[in-house]
Amino acid sequence: MPKIRTSRTKEPPSGFEDIESVLEDYAKQMRDAENEPHEGKRRTESLWPIMRISHSRSRYIYDLYYRQEGITKKLYDWLLKEGYADANLIAKWKKTGYEKLCCLRCIQTRDMNYQGSTCVCRVPKGQLRPGTVVECTHCGERYCD
Repeated sequence: MPKIRTSRTKEPPSGFEDIESVLEDYAKQMRDAENEPHEGKRRTESLWPIMRISHSRSRYIYDLYYRQEGITKKLYDWLLKEGYADANLIAKWKKTGYEKLCCLRCIQTRDMNYQGSTCVCRVPKGQLRPGTVVECTHCGERYCD
């Protein structure tokens, strides 16, 4: 996850002031999550809040542009360029079958226990035994679908 650049070289496009307060709230949540103590947690568990905040910030920008049409193309491109949203994750959300993907690591086959498989959170709920709770080891999400 890239850091958000704080020193802007160019003035943001018009419309940024409308969403700036929401993006500042996400930045504040991110700082709190990064400074949260992680004693007693597994290494991956300490990253879960950061992954969730990054996901929700990217989903907010994606929804504003593609669903609500609340921002312009110029502002959307600027937000992606400045690192406010994950462009690769948004590119996957636009493809069929990946609309609810929680993170990009869940579809990478190299980090999985079994060669050539995907994350356990990508398994549909209907194919699991009743009462089984599945949690992704990468991002902590329960189910992508």
